[in-house]
Amino acid sequence: MGKIKRGVSLYSYQQTQFFKELDLEGQIKEVGTHLFGADGIELLDEMSLRKYPDPPEAFFEQWYGWMEKYNTTPVTMDVFCDVLQFRDHVMSYSECADRLKSDIRLAKKMGFKNVRTLATTPLEVMTEALPVAEECDIKIGKEIHAPIPINGQYVNEIVEYCQKTGTKHLGVVPDWGIFAFRPSEVTLEWYVRQGAKRESCDLVTELCMDNHLGKSNELNAIDLSLYTAGNVESMFHRYLKHGDAPEDLLPAFEKMQNLIRENVPGYTDIDFEVMAQALLLSRTKAEDLKSIMPYIVSIHGKFYNMSELPGRPGCFQDISMDYEGPIQFLKENGYEGYINSEYEGQRRFQDRGIEDLISEVDQVRKHQEMLKRLLGE
Repeated sequence: MGKIKRGVSLYSYQQTQFFKELDLEGQIKEVGTHLFGADGIELLDEMSLRKYPDPPEAFFEQWYGWMEKYNTTPVTMDVFCDVLQFRDHVMSYSECADRLKSDIRLAKKMGFKNVRTLATTPLEVMTEALPVAEECDIKIGKEIHAPIPINGQYVNEIVEYCQKTGTKHLGVVPDWGIFAFRPSEVTLEWYVRQGAKRESCDLVTELCMDNHLGKSNELNAIDLSLYTAGNVESMFHRYLKHGDAPEDLLPAFEKMQNLIRENVPGYTDIDFEVMAQALLLSRTKAEDLKSIMPYIVSIHGKFYNMSELPGRPGCFQDISMDYEGPIQFLKENGYEGYINSEYEGQRRFQDRGIEDLISEVDQVRKHQEMLKRLLGE
């Protein structure tokens, strides 16, 4: 049996790129030289590639030079499709598929084995581009991002299509955010800086932890396969204004509303925004991965904030999500692909001055320490 491999999504370094602290080569060097043996590179085409979608030929020679110099491996290229990029129309499915085909060919030229599409990418777009993926021997992976559940339509349609056609070039990219069981502390601190009461932050954390530990069940009773993140959150705000909601959502909405009204003196609208964070969790369990194991293309190792484990200097954790259980499940069930660190906590510091910004480099290094330790390397 092979072992799970480690890499980094360069999305993690968006802030360092913006402030010109690390360019593309600098990001690759960081992965190859400071991350305890990690070698995988996940790249966002529009973020990382100058002159995308047609880099000059000289770039490809430079790219492969970096891969060799820093002993790194192209793993997954993240692709997007801005359907509003034209002033006169919204892109059709066929136009989106043409863009995806172009991205697949670019990924092939750069040595990537996978391309990741957004969770909202229609199946029809992916299947129209699939012949090019098969020709290039590239796997298309649809991201499964919180609060999308593994047992919902977004995943089932991929699995069913693969089973029906037998294709080996279509699958899913689970994002570790689906294993979050409470809002991140950096998210809650951001809300406090925007005017939320700290009591509302404590209440939403307590509500989420009670559901996670089985002490209450209002959130767990919501069938997220029936809703999107935006829909369920907007339904909560409609409930606050008009008092109506689908019957299966009412117990959770009532409890969330009452928690704020009864326990937060001087509450305002933003305190209900804090409470709505409880609706953005997939509440996925490690064993839920079983149904999609054959279809995993690669994995986003999402995290929001790494903090030191109490009493264990040099060892780190993200307190908002489960890493130990899913990693153990992946090991026991033979997953041999990449987990690529994807840091997303920096967005919760962008209301502050540059002197207060958190170090993306430091956060990724701490995340890789955790991955290496939990993988038993």
